[in-house]
Amino acid sequence: MRHVYIRGIMGLIWLAAAVITGMGGSIEMAGLYVVLGGAFLFSAYTTWKKEQDKKGGR
Repeated sequence: MRHVYIRGIMGLIWLAAAVITGMGGSIEMAGLYVVLGGAFLFSAYTTWKKEQDKKGGR
């Protein structure tokens, strides 16, 4: 379960970097960071969902 937390935190860091970069004026890099953050968060969510299904969740 620890890897899910790590991926989630890294996703949030990438999204924060996107906001900071976007405010600095580099829209292209901000877009890249949003994609990277989304990929990390999506990966964390799908892994978390699989583990919940294994444990007999909903």
